[in-house]
Parts: sequence; structure tokens; C-alpha cells
Amino acid sequence: MFEKLNKVEKIIFDTCSIILVLFYSYSAVLQPAATQYHRGIYVVLTYVLVFLIYQSKSRIMRVIDYVLMMLSIVSIGYWILNFEAINYRTGAETQLDMVMAVIGVLIGIELARRVVGTVFVILGTLLLLYGVYGDYMPDLISHAGDTFPELCISIFYKSDGIFGIMANVLATYVLLFVIFGAFLEKCGAEKFFIDWPLAAVGHKTGGPGKVSVIASGLFGSISGSAIANTVSTGAFTIPMMKKAGFKPHVAGGIEPAASIGGMFMPPIMGAGGFIMAELTGLPYSKIMLVAIFPAIMYFYSVYLMVHFYAKKNNIVGAKSGQSAMEILKKEWFYALPLIVITIFMLSGYSPAYSAILGIVTCLVISWFRKDTRIDLKRFVEASRAGTESSLKIGAVVGVIGIIIGVLTYSGLMLTIADIVIELAGGRLFLTILLIALVSLVLGMGVPVTAAYLITAVVAVPALTHLGVNEIAAHMIVYWLSQDSNITPPVCIAAFAGATIAKANMWKTAFSAFKFAKFLYLGAFLFGYVPGFTLNGSTMDIVKAFALIIIGTYGYSWILSGIWMPHFKKSSA
Repeated sequence: MFEKLNKVEKIIFDTCSIILVLFYSYSAVLQPAATQYHRGIYVVLTYVLVFLIYQSKSRIMRVIDYVLMMLSIVSIGYWILNFEAINYRTGAETQLDMVMAVIGVLIGIELARRVVGTVFVILGTLLLLYGVYGDYMPDLISHAGDTFPELCISIFYKSDGIFGIMANVLATYVLLFVIFGAFLEKCGAEKFFIDWPLAAVGHKTGGPGKVSVIASGLFGSISGSAIANTVSTGAFTIPMMKKAGFKPHVAGGIEPAASIGGMFMPPIMGAGGFIMAELTGLPYSKIMLVAIFPAIMYFYSVYLMVHFYAKKNNIVGAKSGQSAMEILKKEWFYALPLIVITIFMLSGYSPAYSAILGIVTCLVISWFRKDTRIDLKRFVEASRAGTESSLKIGAVVGVIGIIIGVLTYSGLMLTIADIVIELAGGRLFLTILLIALVSLVLGMGVPVTAAYLITAVVAVPALTHLGVNEIAAHMIVYWLSQDSNITPPVCIAAFAGATIAKANMWKTAFSAFKFAKFLYLGAFLFGYVPGFTLNGSTMDIVKAFALIIIGTYGYSWILSGIWMPHFKKSSA
């Protein structure tokens, strides 16, 4: 999309990108706690860049785009500059306060429409109508209601609205990690993340499929998007799987099934881990420790399914020109940015500070080889790529603020939690199934991180009411929020894999669903096995881990059909 901009617009975009990188890098080192300046500058630059890059086609509408940019700057700038005064006069806002709030809310909806589509517009509009006309609703979900301007004031100025959890997490952590991912790719690490698994397991039974699983785990933890992971690593691994003998729809299904695992894998876990830390009040290092074994088990499950499928169909990969040890000796330093981030976060440093050290490490190792050196030009390119990647999630800040703001204002989140509990009859099994259904429906129209945040607000209270500990409840919701990537009928990541594989989309989607089965099993393990989230004695945790490892191997073997009479022994 950047290439479609004219020369002046490209300069504006690159300038904003560099401002984002430098300002938030500076802030992460000297002032890690997000202030109104951090949140406001992030939101206003995101708004401007979205209107710039998702521009209208006609010249007249293009003028309106620039008007909307100016209104974004004015309304959000007003919030930044008058932050303390507005908080002081809460409940007695001026006419100007009201006008700026209405402008800010409406622009947030338009922004989401351009980037995500009409689903968010419908959802945001319905919530606004519910907020205004709550007293006309059925008794079960009714509330006092308010005028539209007063509702906008609540959404725009209060801490659970547009500048609430989502904006805070994006401005404090997520933006820097998205930029880190762009710098890691620019320094040449992505090639190492594919070459090393290829040399390690590429020649074994089902080798190309196993390469896909390992590469997706390494790269997906950083990319923050299952779709981006599918497209980037899949462009290489899917053709390789087809060449080795995997059916096109199977090759296209393995890659997205593996790619969503990157959202669970520390140290980065997409954006969800940071939102989880914000919602639970736990340090991110604790979230990482809880997440690592479930993430490994997810990849272990997909890996086993690939292995048994390949063994059943006698699929063996080709040997690489170099050994895994040779590649590791030559290119081990590409793992340093991830190691640095992990060590510093586990040592108690803030995620933002750790991300800056990761970016600096990328800059240093890029100079180890002439063709990967990040000079000024490549620095701008990496900043641009990271900023562009952050826009899709940043563009939904306004509508997320509307949804969370109205849910909080009306008390609907507690009502929904009660409804879920009542529908499930107090049974945890049915409650998790209902949450999976809600996540699937919600994920059809919104990014999975947004789906997690919205679902968590209403589902976590229902789960904790049934005795699930808070972090396990969040993990259930977070894992299930990924289901729309690979579960029909939407399954965008699976459709991306099908496009690369040139396979039937529905066959690819059901194949991805089959290989990603641990996504659903994991949600129940979080609910029923306390040791899965490190809750309990050391012996309880060890027993839980051992049983889950054995059980995963067993059902992967059964589901693969390898035990059936028609199985032919592999010659590998």
C-alpha cells in the first residue's frame, strides 16, 4: 500500500514512522509508564497514517481524508493538552469537551471501517445505540441510557474507553515489539529461522512439514499475526511440502495450523500476552512462564500429526546441503535478539525496555554481514514496515474503546457473564464451548487480539465464578480467540494457506482444523488441569506435564489413522 502513495505522502509516512520508533524507544528507556502523551501520540499518528494509506480513490473524497486527519489531530490533541483539566471537571464538561468527544468517537468508527470492514462499524453502532437507548431494552439487559454526546464523553475521556487498556498496551509494548519484528526480519534472521529447521529435520519423515512447524514457531512468536506468519514462511514451506508429496490442501493446512502457535509462544506471544498482563495485573514474565509449556505442547501436537501423516503416506524430505550444526555455527547470532529479550524480561526489566535492547541487538548483528547491514535507508524501511504492520491493530482502538466503554457503562459485561453461566447450567465444559463459539463469531469480523480483549471482558468473570483461576481463565479465552484463523467458515489464515498451495479452500480449512486440534484441547486443559498453568505443588505440575505429553502422543497417533490395517510401513 505504501507504494501507492505520492512522493509527499511517502515522506509524511516515513517521518511519522521514524517519530514512532524514536519517541517510543526514548520513552521505554526513560519513562516506561504510559502517560497521556504516549497514548495520545500513538493514537493520533495511527489515525493519520491509516487515513493516509487507506485513502479514498476519488479526488473529492481524498480532500475529506485530509479533513479527517486534521480533525483527528485536533480532537486527540485537545485530549492530550487538556487531560488534567478534563479529569478535574468530570461530570461538568464544557460544550467544547463534548464536541471533541463526539468527533473522536465518530472518527474511530470510520477508521475501523476502512481497515477492518463493516463488521466493526455495525458492532460499534449497535453498542452506541444500546448505550443511548438502554432504558428501552428488555429487562434482562436494560440500563438507564444517556444522550449520545454524554455517552461519547464517557467513551472518549474515561480510562476504560478509547484511551483505555488497548491504547495503553499498544503504546507501551506492542508497537515496539512489532517494530522489533520488522528489524529482526531486516537483519536477516528470517532466513536463519527457515534454513536451520530445514537442515535439522528437512530430510526426515515428513521433513518439509516439520520445517513448517519449527519455522512458524520461531518466526510466529515475533510476527504477531498468524496470517503474516502463514504468508511469509508459507511462501517457502508450502511449495516444499507439495514437492515432497503432501497433498496441496494438507500442505496449505499445516502452515496456518502451525502459524497460530506463534501467538502462544514466548517471549512475545503477539499482542495478547501484554493485554493479559495488563488485565490481570501480573508481570509479563509470569505470563511467559505460564505460557511456555502449553505453547510447546501445541507445536508438539502439530509436529506429531505431521509425522504420523507423513509416515502413513511414506513422505520423506530431501537432505539439505548443510548440516544443522554447520548453520548453527555460522548463524547462531541471529538468535541473539530473542535471547536478549527473554533474559531481560525474566530478569524483571519492562517488556518495552527489553524490546529496545532487542532492536539494538538487531542493528548490531546486521553489520556482521555486508548484505544485511541496516544503514540509514534500511533503518527507515524497517521503521516503515513495522509501523505499517501495527496499523491494522491500531486502527481498531477507537471501536474497542466504544465496545469496552459501553459494556462498562451499562454493566452488560456482568449480565453476559451471568447469562453464559446460566446457559451452561454451571458446567465448565459447556461454558468453554460457549466461549469458543463467541470467539469464533467475533473473530469473523475483528482481529484476534481485539476478539480476545472483548471476549475476556465478559467471559473471564464467568470462568472465575466456576472456580477457574484468573490466569487460566485468560489463557482459555486467549487460545480460543485464535480459532477464527483456522476454523470454518471464516478461517482467514487457512484461506491464505490455500491460496499459496493452490488448493481447495474448504478442504484446506478442515485440514488446518484437524492439525490444530490442540487449540481446543488446550482450552479444556487450562480449565480442568491446574498444573497446566503452574498452579499447584511441584509434583502436581510434573504429573500434569507427563500425562499431557503422553496423552498428546496417544491421540495424535489415533487421529492420524496410522494404526489402521491399510497402513504401509515407511521405508524411511
